[in-house]
This record gives sequence, C-alpha cells and structure tokens, in this order.
Amino acid sequence: MVKEEEDLLKRPVYVYDIPPELLETLTLRTDQPATPEEAQPTTSTTAPQDADTTSSTSCALCKITNKTVAEQRAHARSDIHNFNLKRKVRGQPAVTEAEFDDLLEGLNESISGSDSNSSEDESGPTDQLSALLKRNAVLANPDDEPTTTTAAGWKQGAGKAPIIWFNSPLLPAETSLGVYRALFTKPEQSDASWLDALRTKQLSAQPKGKEPHIFMCMIGGGHFAAMVVSLAPKVAKTGGERSAAILAHKTFHRYTTRRKQGGAQSASDAAKGAAHSAGSSLRRYNEVALTAEIRELLAGWKEWLDTADLLFVRAVGNSNRRTLFGEGAPLKSNDPRIRGFPFSTRRATESELMRCFVELTRMKTSTLTTTSLSALTTSTTTTAPPTAKPKPTPRLTPAEETAHLHSSQLTALIRRSKAPALLTYLTTHTLSPNYTFTPPNHHSPTLLHLAASSSSPAVVTALLTKARADPTLTTPAQPRPAFELAGDRATRDAFRVARHDLGEAAWDWEAAGVPAALSKSEAGERERREKEGGEAEERVRREREVARLAEEAERRAAESRRLPGRGGRNLGGTVQMGMGRREEQEAGLTKEGRMRLERERRARAAEERIRRLAGSG
Repeated sequence: MVKEEEDLLKRPVYVYDIPPELLETLTLRTDQPATPEEAQPTTSTTAPQDADTTSSTSCALCKITNKTVAEQRAHARSDIHNFNLKRKVRGQPAVTEAEFDDLLEGLNESISGSDSNSSEDESGPTDQLSALLKRNAVLANPDDEPTTTTAAGWKQGAGKAPIIWFNSPLLPAETSLGVYRALFTKPEQSDASWLDALRTKQLSAQPKGKEPHIFMCMIGGGHFAAMVVSLAPKVAKTGGERSAAILAHKTFHRYTTRRKQGGAQSASDAAKGAAHSAGSSLRRYNEVALTAEIRELLAGWKEWLDTADLLFVRAVGNSNRRTLFGEGAPLKSNDPRIRGFPFSTRRATESELMRCFVELTRMKTSTLTTTSLSALTTSTTTTAPPTAKPKPTPRLTPAEETAHLHSSQLTALIRRSKAPALLTYLTTHTLSPNYTFTPPNHHSPTLLHLAASSSSPAVVTALLTKARADPTLTTPAQPRPAFELAGDRATRDAFRVARHDLGEAAWDWEAAGVPAALSKSEAGERERREKEGGEAEERVRREREVARLAEEAERRAAESRRLPGRGGRNLGGTVQMGMGRREEQEAGLTKEGRMRLERERRARAAEERIRRLAGSG
C-alpha cells in the first residue's frame, strides 16, 4: 500500500467528515451485494393469511391484529415479525409478542447487552432463545462481510442491502467503503444520487450556525434510553483527539416486565385478562409512570427533535410503540426522518446508544475481492420457495470443528470484554495470542484486530501486556495492523500505554502504527482535565436553564395575576395540582376500582352542591 493510502485508512473514516481528496474520487460500486437478512418484507408477501385472521390489518404469522394500516406497516418492519419469519423458514412455530419480549429480556440479562453484572451460568436455553442467539450472532458483526444468507439459503422478500458500497482509486483495488442506507432520505435513495447526497452531508457543506445532530432512543423491557448527539465531533484541547459531542442524554428504568413469566404486564393483560396481584398492580403503575416520564422528557427536547436530521428509534411491542407514537406523544409515526437501527442492538443503555452512533456514522471497510463479492451476490440472489430445505453442508473434520469452537468462544469473550476469561481460555487450550479465526474473519483476522475494532481497551491491554500478542500482524485480506481498527480513544490509548509499559524494544511500534508512548497516569490526567472542562460546561448550561425556567415562572405568575379570582390565585396551577392528585389516587387501581372511586367523587360533589344550595336558601 502506498503512503497516501496508508494515511487515508490510518484512522476511521466518518460519513459526515470524509477527507476531501477521498470524497472527490469516490464512485458507486456497480456490483452492490444483496443482504437478505436485513430485508424488510411486507406481511402480504411472506405470511399467508389464515381463515380466522383475514383482516387487512392483521398478521397471521405473529397472530397480531393492528388497529390501523400504519401500525400494520410498522409491525411488518418490527423485530418480532422478522424473527418469526426466520423461525418459519426453519420450520419452527412463531412466538407471541409476550414470548418475544421475554426472550429479549433473558438474552439481555445473560449476555453482553447489559451494563450490570449478570449471571453467566444460565443453562438449558430454549429452542427460541437458541434461534435468537444465532440471529444476533449473524447480525451483530456488520463489519465483517457485507452479506449474509438465511438459514435456508434463499432470498427473503425484495429487501435492499443495508450498506451502500463505494470505491476510490486512492484505495487498494480490493477495498471498498460502505455507508448505511438508513442515513439517506427516500428521495436521495430513489434518485440514486448517492454521491451528491454524501457530499451535502459533509460538515464543511453545512450552513454556518447550524449544529447538525441526530436523535436516538430505545425502549423495551422497562428500559428506556435516549440521546441527542451532534454530528460535529468534539476536539480535545490537548492532543487534538476527537470524540462524539453528546448534547443531551437520559435513561429510565422501571419494573414493568414479568420476569420469566411471559413479557410485559400489559401484554399479559391483553392475552389473559387483568390480574389482581400486588405485583401486577405495581407493574401497571410503573408502565403508566414510565410513559409519562418518557413523554415529559421528549416534550422538553422538542426543539432538538424538531431540528434533528434523523430520528433512530427501536421500540419492540405495541405498548412501547404507543408510548413513543401514540396519541399525545411528541413523536409521529409518519415522520420521514424516523429510522430503525439497521443492525442488532442490545439493552437500552447510554453506552449502547453511543456504540450505535459510532456504528452508524463510521464508514465500513471491506477488503473482499471482486470475485468473492460477485460470488456472494450470486449466491444471495438465488431464490427458492419457502418450503425449500437447506442444502446439506460438507461434514467438518474434528480439527475443523475444534477450530470453529475455539473461534466462537474467543469471539464471544472479546465482544463481552472478558479479559481474564480470555487469558485463561488461551492458557487452558494452549492457544497462541496471535490466533487467527476459523472461518477467516476478513475484517478482524486476529484476536487483537477484533478487540480493537470492538472498542475493548481492557482486552487490548491484556493481549498486549499479558499474552504478548504481536501488534504488527496483518493478513492479505486485512493489510492494516490492529491499532488502525480502534474505534475510540480509550482503545487507542490502550495501545499507547502498552508501548510505554513494554518498552520500545518489544515490537516495531512504528510498523504497528501506534503513536508515541503514553503512561497510564498521563492518560488519567488528561481524562481528568477534560472531565473538569465538561463539568464546567454542564454547570454553565444548567445555570442558563435555571435562569430560563425562572423567567418562565415569572411570566406565568404575571399572567395568573391578570386572571379573575380572589387574591390573584393561579387557576392553571390549581387545576394542574388537582389533576396530579387525581392521577396519584388512580395509580395502580383496577378498572372496577377506578369506577368506584369516580362514583365516590361524584357523590361528594353532589353533596357539596346540595349543602351550598341549602346554605344560600
């Protein structure tokens, strides 16, 4: 690779800040590979209608009846519908919405989807969970190869590939750069003016004074996370390192899920009728409270929502969609800016949203040859009826089976940042720290490559300093060393700290692309300074917000004094307080309980009117 090519690929390339010399030479690939796993088929073409579910807004596959056509279309693009389609291909029965929520919750609690320490000793997974794990294993690594196939090997629906690939004469002939289709609007996609649209998205092309940003949120299993992220990176005062600038973020969690019993309480009520236990009442109350908190937050973010370039939303289940798009919600389901995440996501947390932001905005790099891409395209466009059986695969030798097992175990440990367990596994099975995956992983061929691309600084440190992995290794399919795949500063700092700890004589650090050595104390001091600077900015922002709220309160007080009444009483505040008490009284009550409470209120009101009439007479 020539020097110019090395410079272009030395750091990750971001969609909104492509180097000008690279942007001017990009051309659209003419052999775009298909990706049927990411297709979004419609209900009418994939799920035959049963005799008892012939409604035009129902889905016979998932046994769900939607109230409107808009809800039906949203369901056809939902995770549960796609999951049931894959189960149908494998000859397995479809799962209900409650069962799907339970599977997702169990998956999030047992693998790396959670920010908390969860048990890893769960055994005996169900067939549904195994299928869900396989689906996540296929979709959770979009950086590896641009295409995947379904279990039966036939193209599912008429879906489009989620990634658009580009070439450039400044890059090697076998290297392509990819951008997620979801970042483009429908007119940009229909006109096929990808390059023009890509140029207009550059930060340098934005009007002065405009701060482009996107909104992302996830809701499921009682967890909610939302974030507004600026597309313009934040540049550190020292070192010039760039990182994402978060304009606002918030997470909520309430106990709404019936653990191991079939998903959310509302889903259970809809399927079996309302239960009358203390736990069910608490879950119902928490669902209402969570909806109120989410809507209050989004209402406060209205200015950011109105000016956002795109809105990425993940909401599984009708109750979660009603929270975000129902009557009175700040978001509208027909907003053309709304997108789903075009890859698998984990539990709704702040760190998961940040991972998704990096995944969306960082250009993908493919080093597959043209012949390989053509073969993939040919294989994925071969169609067969839904009843077609998968072709038999060649039997693996014992050595190949062992290599596949090691690769899957090591991949899982790295993606979950289990550094001590990874070192133990290598020692127990006498594996090299420079182990290469089987089958070959074209994007991340070695353990260190995968740790760097997964943004796992703990694993990078363990591999370099404990296992003594070679940071200079490359392969013909991946000519870049592991450091150049690092997706965040913490991972890059892990390489620099390892260079400081191991010394200059340990490896050819220049060939590995690792910058100057950095001690752990220096990295910590830099982080402390930046944190103090961020806290100062946050204090200023809060002071401005407090001042704005004080002005608004003063304005409302002035308006209330102009209203008729005794003593300048704030009628709006009284009504609002009364409604708050009423909602608090009704929280957690059953339908019969709320009706009984309403009758008591009316009786007291009638008695009060009679008393006043008697007194005036």
